[in-house]
Parts: sequence; C-alpha cells; structure tokens
Amino acid sequence: MQKILKTTLAAVLVTASAGAAMALPPLEDDPRVVREFFAAAVGDEIRNNCPSISARMFRVVVRVKELESYALKLGYSQDDITAMRKSPEAKEKLKQMRDAYLAKNGVTEGDAQSYCRLGLAEIEKNTLTGYLLRAN
Repeated sequence: MQKILKTTLAAVLVTASAGAAMALPPLEDDPRVVREFFAAAVGDEIRNNCPSISARMFRVVVRVKELESYALKLGYSQDDITAMRKSPEAKEKLKQMRDAYLAKNGVTEGDAQSYCRLGLAEIEKNTLTGYLLRAN
C-alpha cells in the first residue's frame, strides 16, 4: 500500500510539474522581458552608430543577470532563456520594434548624428536605454 501511495504521489507531482511548465506563456511575450530586451537593442544600435556614446557594460551585465533571475523565478529554465535569446523569430520581432522606434525618433541609417541625438536624449531622460549608455 505504501509503495502504491509513493508511486501515485510521484506521478501526481510529475504531472503537476509538467502542467505548470506547459502553462507558462512564451518568455518573449513577457512585458518585462520585451521591455528590457528592447531597451538593450536600441542602446546597442545607438552605441554601434554613434562614436561619442558607449555602453555602460557593468550596468548591462547586471540587468541581464537580474532579468535571468526574474525568468527563473517565474519558472522558466535556463534552456528556455537561451532558446528565447537565440530564437530567429524573437530576434526579428525585436529588430522590427527597434527599427520602428529609431525611425519614429528621427534616426536615419548612416547618419551618426541622428543616433547621437537620440542617445543623448535617452541619457538625459534617464530611460532604460539611457541608463545603459554613456556619453563619452
């Protein structure tokens, strides 16, 4: 009887764990994850195109670790996090969002000063993107 109870309990726990894992929405749909990856993508594009702005790498690394911890606490695995970061679909969606934001804010591809203007505005407003950047 005790063996049957242990086996049944184990089966219930495995089923409950699998059900909980399946209930999680895609990580790339989480608003905080989207917001933070978006800010990093915009900042990265600015720093790569404006010679007078660079990344505050310590802040970037800390935010990445905080976001990873957040996702793990929600029940996502390290494999889920890695899969989202490497997903071509998620990367393309983020790129489209980034490019639309840059265009909306007057950035023109090939015009370094337009990237610099936006970067300085982000820094001045202390947005998340601005928090991750430094004017040299």
